[in-house]
Amino acid sequence: MTDFQGHPTIKLDNGQLRLECLADVGPRIVRLFAPNSEENLLAELPSLGLDTEYGRFEFLGGHRLWHAPEAMPRTYAPDQPVAVEELELGLRLAASPEPGTGIAKSMEIQLLPERAALTLQHTLQNHGVWPVELAPWAITMLRLGGVAILPQPDEPTDPDGLLPNRKLVLWPYTDVKDERLQLGNQVYTLKADAALPPCKVGYRNPKNWIAYWLDGLLFVKRFEYEQASVYPDGGCNVEVYCNDRFIELETLGASVQLKPGETASHSEHWELYDSLDQDFIPENLKQKIEQA
Repeated sequence: MTDFQGHPTIKLDNGQLRLECLADVGPRIVRLFAPNSEENLLAELPSLGLDTEYGRFEFLGGHRLWHAPEAMPRTYAPDQPVAVEELELGLRLAASPEPGTGIAKSMEIQLLPERAALTLQHTLQNHGVWPVELAPWAITMLRLGGVAILPQPDEPTDPDGLLPNRKLVLWPYTDVKDERLQLGNQVYTLKADAALPPCKVGYRNPKNWIAYWLDGLLFVKRFEYEQASVYPDGGCNVEVYCNDRFIELETLGASVQLKPGETASHSEHWELYDSLDQDFIPENLKQKIEQA
């Protein structure tokens, strides 16, 4: 085991991709390395936290599981002790129920053989005594310096093209004139420069992917999308947040009324590429992204 900000970690490595997870609390992935790299793609945030009635929440960095909608203090319950189960090329991290909410988080990580890719299954279980309305919320904190790529719907909603097919959800602190945010017909981009106030936007994304371009590396998150489902935060299944220390790529599952004993799950598929020359990125956008 190695160490991350005073926490022991456990490693996974398939020869193409390496990562580390916290072995004592979580569930949380804290390090992610591309082939032949010692540079952590994920943000590291020592000494950043806030006090809540449930205890101190430490941001730490990396990838975590929350449940939407965001609320204080519910959202900021500290990471709980985890049981670690080793799988073939994978791990299952199962946390104890959170104080105050009764929600237990778990994360199953499975590396794909001989590929710089992995799958993540995020699960919430209600250990309380009453139903809870929530949505699984998978949040990846990444280093600054890159560009978030947010593909936009381009097909009409109805046969005649009379109904809206795109929406943009804004948070109170978001400045619509923020130069980091660029809106295009095919893609929105958010340049991950250190600045305040923070910028956060969300939208309903049926394209099933978002990405981050940093130092010649393309990090892609693919996810499930259900057209008939209701999503939180005004209908968002994708959100991106950037401040002066990190950028977050966030995907959300459908909102559910989770009864005691029930579970809700949300899956992601991560891929790393060393080029923007991918068939899911339009040719006319590659130069724009590289120059952002």
